[in-house]
Amino acid sequence: MTIDDTDRRILKVLSTNGRISNSDLAREVGLSPSPCWQRVRRLEEAGIISGYAAILNHEALGVGETVLVEVVLDHHDESSLDNFAKALTAIPEVLEVYLMAGEFDYLVKVAAGGTSDIESFLREKLFRLKGFRQSRSSFALRCIKRAVSYVPPA
Repeated sequence: MTIDDTDRRILKVLSTNGRISNSDLAREVGLSPSPCWQRVRRLEEAGIISGYAAILNHEALGVGETVLVEVVLDHHDESSLDNFAKALTAIPEVLEVYLMAGEFDYLVKVAAGGTSDIESFLREKLFRLKGFRQSRSSFALRCIKRAVSYVPPA
């Protein structure tokens, strides 16, 4: 699906305020409500808008530590990679999982309350997954930029 500048404006507004009313969105992007709603529906049906979600403040929930874990597996066949990825995605504190090219196989973003939570995650969950070989963890000191989406220019 091809998107135009109006679609991009809609996506930029929705990426910062997914709860905006259709009438306010229409006003902000210079459309009347009906064509705006039709464009949003078209973007949803095309899968460009894949959903709407609340952005949680992890610090307020007591899990303000972010740890990036580089993981190396024993085997690299498709089945091993898929099974490991499925196991990772089932762990609640795992926020994001990336299959990587390079020195390690996966980059895993984990939310935790502190070092004891990370130790528990590593020892009781990650290290016990079938195919796990080794990992290296880095603690984020501060988040400089957190974006939930990116709308590419025309």
